Amino acid sequence: MMKRLFTRNSLFRIVFLYLLFGALWIAVSDRILESLVSDEHRLTILQTYKGWFFVAASALLLYFVARREFRNREQAEAALRDSEEKYRILMQHANDGIVIADAETGSILDVNQRIEELTGRPAGDLIGKHIAELHPDRDRDRCRKLFQDAVDQESTIRGDLCVLHQNGDEIDVPVEISASIVEINGKKVIQGIFRDITRRKKAEEQAQYRLEHLSALHAIDMIISSSLDLRETLREFLDLVITQLHVDAADVLLLNPHTQMLEYGAMQGFRKAGIRHSRLRLGEGIAGRAALEHHSIGIPNLLNRANGYVRAPLLEGEEFVGYYVVPLVAKGRVMGVLEVLHRSPLVFDEEGKGFLEALAAQAAIAIDNATLFNDLQQSNAGLILAYDTTIEGWARALELRDQETEGHTQRAAEMTLRLAQAMGMKEEELVHARRGALLHDIGKMSIPDSILLKAGPLTEEEWAIMRRHPAYAFELLSPIAYLKPALDIPYCHHERWDGTGYPRGLKGEQIPLAARIFALADTWDALYSERRYHSAWPEDRVRRHIRSLAGTQLDPKVVEAYLGMEQELQEQIQEDVKT
Repeated sequence: MMKRLFTRNSLFRIVFLYLLFGALWIAVSDRILESLVSDEHRLTILQTYKGWFFVAASALLLYFVARREFRNREQAEAALRDSEEKYRILMQHANDGIVIADAETGSILDVNQRIEELTGRPAGDLIGKHIAELHPDRDRDRCRKLFQDAVDQESTIRGDLCVLHQNGDEIDVPVEISASIVEINGKKVIQGIFRDITRRKKAEEQAQYRLEHLSALHAIDMIISSSLDLRETLREFLDLVITQLHVDAADVLLLNPHTQMLEYGAMQGFRKAGIRHSRLRLGEGIAGRAALEHHSIGIPNLLNRANGYVRAPLLEGEEFVGYYVVPLVAKGRVMGVLEVLHRSPLVFDEEGKGFLEALAAQAAIAIDNATLFNDLQQSNAGLILAYDTTIEGWARALELRDQETEGHTQRAAEMTLRLAQAMGMKEEELVHARRGALLHDIGKMSIPDSILLKAGPLTEEEWAIMRRHPAYAFELLSPIAYLKPALDIPYCHHERWDGTGYPRGLKGEQIPLAARIFALADTWDALYSERRYHSAWPEDRVRRHIRSLAGTQLDPKVVEAYLGMEQELQEQIQEDVKT
């Protein structure tokens, strides 16, 4: 078409120049001759020569014009061929695939070598086919839309699709497509640039894979920090292992430090409970060897009896094939093993192994933390028990010194707790109230027997010594940090609501609540019990007497609480003391 256009323009210029030259010759030459020659005969002869000169001059003019036009044409064609060759070279050797397709029909007009490589098909098989046929079925509609958008908008449209590579097996090759409209020889065509993004997609998948791994490790951190219940922690941990590693089942065997045996800890994904009966010595079987040697072991096929897996009977009916075991090591100590199982061959690449070992390290930390916490709880419970036993021993020693008050301390302590609970005292305060009640007379250890056990009334001097026992209790217990919170009762239980008590003469709510409650419990038990200086009082008399002490010796609110549930308190306390 370009050649036809070029020839038409050349002819037009030649004809135009010829007509212009002829018109000028006719108009000018006749006037010049007429002005120079007046003889008609001579003028006729010159007119004849003028005609021949015009033919020769016009022929020469036509020659030079045509020669120039043809030379320009040859140069233009050479430039066009050179441009087309450069375009062909660039297109064929481009790193990206290039497809030229008809904008109206979508038929492929030309492709480069890279497209042949991407599709695994020669150009001859592709030319004439619809451009959508380069893609797998699931992407063809998206391809048509992308190229139609490029035609409609007459702008560059981009999108990620896949190219169908046919080389024996059909393989999807991810590509980024840039479609635009170009004009060639006056005709609009679609130019599609196909860039292979396989590496980019793999990098994205790898990044996503690692992000999921980091998220999983963070989730395990959260599980470990939010719960010290080892069974619950391991259950959630195994759920994550199965999800992240895409395996069918996983379990944890814990090392018993006393027997040096690997025993069942937790499991997920098993059809049956046979794995619960796992019990291996260190070095026994695959799991025992992994724990002993501190390294991971994988078995591609559990069905092969020569693999050394000794617990096959426990997995009967599970149909596992792939197996991998990782030791759980924390601070250089083996805590157990993590086993993952799959119902098809199980192979981990280096990154997968690294992730599995990272999961195992997190599990080992969780087990170590839970073990330390349990040990600490047991030690703390043992220590508290030892303290409380010691306190109870002191209380019994005081009662043995004064046989008359045997059982008083325990009854008064129980009454104190019941009243304290009824008045809303917090649990942590109840513990200290009980200890204080048990030790309320610990200061009497410093009172001589001649005063403490005297049958008759005490003299003023003797009472002065006796009233010092709360101060002795304070001096004895205050250096013991563990018992400082329990000092309220031993130090203040002889203070009175009206301020006439001892040792400090505290009044009203200046007296600690625990001491106010114990003061009533102490009075209650002293009246109900047989003493050397009085017999046990009947119930009605005790109630009336305690009511009369409200506002003088006792806190009215404590008395009110006692009277409101006195019968219930007494029955509960008597039952507790018997128990």
